[in-house]
Amino acid sequence: MDSLNSLIDGFGTALTPANLLWAALGVLLGTAIGVLPGIGPAMAVALLLPVTYGLDPTGAFIMFAGIYYGAMFGGSTTSILLNTPGESAAVVAAIEGNPMAKAGRGAQALAAAAIGHFAGGMIGTILLVVLAPTVASLAIGIGAPDYFAIMVLAFIAVTSVLGASRIRGLASLLIGLTIGLVGLDQMTGQQRLTFGSLQLADGVDVVIVAVGLFAIGEALWVAAHLRRSTGEAIPVGRPWLGRDDLRRTWKPWLRGPLIGFPFGAIPAGGAEIPTFLSYVTEKRLSKHRGQFGKGAVEGVAGPESAASASAAGTLVSMLTLGLPTTAVAAVMLAAFQQYGIQPGPLLFEREPELVWGLIASLFVGMVLLLALNLPLAPVWAKLLRIPRPYLYAGILFFAAVGAYAVGGESLDLVILLIIGLIGFGMRRYGLPVLPAVIGVILGPAAEQQLRRALQISDGSVTGLVNTPFSITVYAIVALILAWPLVYRLTAVRRRNGRQEKRNGRKEKEETGTVSGG
Repeated sequence: MDSLNSLIDGFGTALTPANLLWAALGVLLGTAIGVLPGIGPAMAVALLLPVTYGLDPTGAFIMFAGIYYGAMFGGSTTSILLNTPGESAAVVAAIEGNPMAKAGRGAQALAAAAIGHFAGGMIGTILLVVLAPTVASLAIGIGAPDYFAIMVLAFIAVTSVLGASRIRGLASLLIGLTIGLVGLDQMTGQQRLTFGSLQLADGVDVVIVAVGLFAIGEALWVAAHLRRSTGEAIPVGRPWLGRDDLRRTWKPWLRGPLIGFPFGAIPAGGAEIPTFLSYVTEKRLSKHRGQFGKGAVEGVAGPESAASASAAGTLVSMLTLGLPTTAVAAVMLAAFQQYGIQPGPLLFEREPELVWGLIASLFVGMVLLLALNLPLAPVWAKLLRIPRPYLYAGILFFAAVGAYAVGGESLDLVILLIIGLIGFGMRRYGLPVLPAVIGVILGPAAEQQLRRALQISDGSVTGLVNTPFSITVYAIVALILAWPLVYRLTAVRRRNGRQEKRNGRKEKEETGTVSGG
């Protein structure tokens, strides 16, 4: 009841005309910035930090929250329509969203994403209000072996579910892990795969990798095949979700937050792991599994809902522990410190107006985001009517601008082109792109957690499986690895059993015929 009363007071703060204006401005700016590849929510918040010096803290953080959610939806817009993720959380949306767009269902994919963001954000924010203290206490107890186990689960799942074969999925993952090794060793400070370049000492930014593999690789692939096809504009299709689409999406919208929120609250990679795990879950549970990879609407609805709920989960750790679990949370933490406010267990007591006003503004921002983006879905989808040579020339331009904006180095453009060529080669030989991106995102973190766990256990491998949580996760990993073999063996047994029954019936019929004769 105390939380509910505080939330009602927060709505009184968030619904003032000035704060409503900051929320609307944040949602608009976030959506517009998210559409540009490479300029994600973290960079948007960082760029706007100096602008907010004159604002009161509550108004500034309400605007930052709007930018955060708006940029996540904007990133999925280009991911769906142009196969160009605006930020890393939107990578999974391209897997099913882009084939839907190519089939003339771009508006439906955008509508499924918009409603998914709304549902995930609403449920995630409700869980933030109700479960913040509990989730925060659980997050404290998770150690290095548990984090590493989670990441191993993500690696195994990504190679098992995507692509035509596990071998190709593993090859793609190894490409990503290799790119993730570039830069300084986080433990020893030694350079790895930098080829003597100081610019590569910081590693290759995941946005450059995602934009290179998806956008540049796709553009080169289309250019290589334009001579064989006419390159006609793609039809937009009807701008609403049909009854069948709603029947297939309402469960993923509700399941996404159950995956996204807990992962957002613990420092295990932000929205990337839950969006992928949501995709895997929807593929396993779907009655239309054959459509996955060709434009299954569940593969858009679930991950987008998980991504939005993950953003709410991120605020749990930041507000209650002062622990930033994503780049956006880190920038917002810096903004708190800029105002002389220290997030932590005492924040809810010392700054109740700010905290509950911020939480209430998340509900307001979700409504504004849905009201803004549902009508705009057909407008965004009309981007697909641009002839492909012009469309992909624009994609290359914005991809280059986004990559350059990440670090301001001309070398980033060279890296972008090289990774784009790798993406083209992966398409040529049938390697799925997502495992490589997952490898880049989680590879360095997985290595760091592995080495920490081994240091804690004095080099003993048993240190990786010394908690109930890690043992449970490895049991799930073993189940994923063993399931295809078990399924194949049971299928063979069932087939042999049916064949034996047929043979038995034939023998009885032949015996009956002989005795009757």
